Formats: sequence, structure tokens, C-alpha cells
Amino acid sequence: MNLPRNAAPQAAMLASPVVELRQYTLNPGQRETLIALFDREFIESQEATGMTVIGQFSDLDRPDMFVWLRGFDSMDVRKEALAAFYDGRVWTAHRDAANATMIDSDDVLLLKPAWPGAGFDLSRLQRPASAEQENSSNENRLGGIVVIRIHHLRSEAETEFASRFAVEAAPMMKAHGVRLLAAFVTEHAQNSFPRLPVRASENVFLSIARFDGTEAHASQEAALAAAPAWQAFWQTAHLDLAKPIETLRLSPTSRSLVGR
Repeated sequence: MNLPRNAAPQAAMLASPVVELRQYTLNPGQRETLIALFDREFIESQEATGMTVIGQFSDLDRPDMFVWLRGFDSMDVRKEALAAFYDGRVWTAHRDAANATMIDSDDVLLLKPAWPGAGFDLSRLQRPASAEQENSSNENRLGGIVVIRIHHLRSEAETEFASRFAVEAAPMMKAHGVRLLAAFVTEHAQNSFPRLPVRASENVFLSIARFDGTEAHASQEAALAAAPAWQAFWQTAHLDLAKPIETLRLSPTSRSLVGR
């Protein structure tokens, strides 16, 4: 991910100006069943309609949560792509099996890049082919984790918060070895596919970072927390928060595009 001063020449390489963060609560013991079905049936079939399956994850702290990200080139493309997929052959064939694993699938944030260049750069990433995973577990074997921090902001604070984060916080994260993959704020446009609800009343800022594992995450976060400049940033930034920050620690599945 590039900071604003470098954004212009990279803009064409950055994926998905519209992104969904989807958190599914599953029936106990059903996460591996859904991951296997998703990674086999729902990646290429969704991307064939014009969307991008950015990443799919097991939540390390909530054993019955499946979290994933998908992106679109615009709200109009989102409408067309979702209609094509959910009215299509693959979803029709497998929806009963997928839905049987779920308690709730309506926890969805609709997002846009927090500043120009803040989206995912997927240009050098390759997803393993399905056949390559036939004899391997869906658990992430490389040990890397993705950490999403959801900052719930007071009304109309998103632009200022994002700007300060880009200028002050992101360089500090980089200096401490934290790889910031992307940053997003709420997309407040009307839901272009109302068959799938989104949390329309939210005002959030998301940071999405990759770490080499849980130990690396803990040590790098501790180093950041001890840095005086980091403490100074949050002394002011916390005034924009409407409620405590949510932290999702996520293990990518074997076919996740990001995080492996």
C-alpha cells in the first residue's frame, strides 16, 4: 500500500475501490466445512462475474467466525456482479450447503479506500490453484496473520482521522516493521444490492496489516505502543472514537489472495 505522496503513479495497480468486509457467525464445528466449500466453489465463480475475492480467513479468537473480503470496481459493478453470482448456477447448486453452516451472514461493512492509494495492491500476488490444495489442510501453513482494526468514529470524523493516520501513524507502523496492506473508511453510498444488507449506519476507519505470525504481531504492537510518537498520536486520535477499537486476528485460508 502506498501513502498519499506516492499514490498517483500507483493508482491503476490498486484493486477494488469498493470493498466488503464480511463476518459470518457459523454453527459450531462448521468453519472448516465452509472454508473447503468456499475455496473450491466460490472463488473463481465470483470472480467470473467481475468481482475480486481478496481474502478469506479463520478468526483466531472466535472459533466459529469466518471473515472475508471481496472487492468491486464501482457500486454499479457491484450490483451487476452480485446479481450474476447469486442468480447463477454455482450459488444455486451450493447455497443450501453453504447456508447450513451459518447462523448469521449479515455483519457486513461497505468500504472505500481511506485516501488515494490506500487500497490493496494485488498486482504481484497469485492464488494457489484449487488442485494444488487437494492434499493439504485449509489452515494457513505459512504462519502469517492478517490483523484488521476497526475504528468506530464519531460522525463526520472519517476524513480527518484517515488523513492523520496516513501522515502520522502509517509511517510509524512501517518503521516498526508492520506491513500495512490497506486502509478503508465507510462507503456511504446507497447499497446497490439490497438483497444483501450492510451496516449502513456505521462510521469506521479500518487498518489492515500483515504480520509474520502471532508472536511477531505481539512484539511489533508492543514496540509501537511504547513509542512516544505513537502514544502522542493516540492521545489526540482517541477523541474521534465513538467506542472501543475492534481487533480481528485472522489466519488466511490456503487459497486466500492476501495474507499468506
